[in-house]
Amino acid sequence: MINVLFVCHGNICRSPMAEFLFKKYVKDKKIDNLLHIESRATSYEEIGNDIYPPVKRLLDNLNIDYSGKVAIHLEYADYLKYDYIIGMDSYNIKNIVRITKDDKKVYKLLDFAGVNRDISDPWYTRDFKKTYDDIMIGLDGFYNYLLENKIL
Repeated sequence: MINVLFVCHGNICRSPMAEFLFKKYVKDKKIDNLLHIESRATSYEEIGNDIYPPVKRLLDNLNIDYSGKVAIHLEYADYLKYDYIIGMDSYNIKNIVRITKDDKKVYKLLDFAGVNRDISDPWYTRDFKKTYDDIMIGLDGFYNYLLENKIL
């Protein structure tokens, strides 16, 4: 089982979007039994809160179930459990390493696609479509990375 954790600042926009999009992605490829996928936050600001409503609408439009998801904080124990801890931006990476005390399992999502930029936070940009597009580019890159390295 490959354990994958997506992380953003509050765990209400980008990381749950990545979590549920990747769950659908691997289910469509019939390999969902090979991966365990979740998401977390680096801050405590949104802990216990639902996914942000525009993200819910986006996932609803794709018929993706996200029921029961609330924001959860990243803990050191997550570093021990997950094989890949994937942040959305450079600030997330800095905070992930601060929490986990190591960077060996820490990646930035778009790096898997060879794209040297951050996934912007739609909480601030209000551009949920752009965030979705960037996340899908990153997920394609991550999936190809897993294939090319014979991890899947």
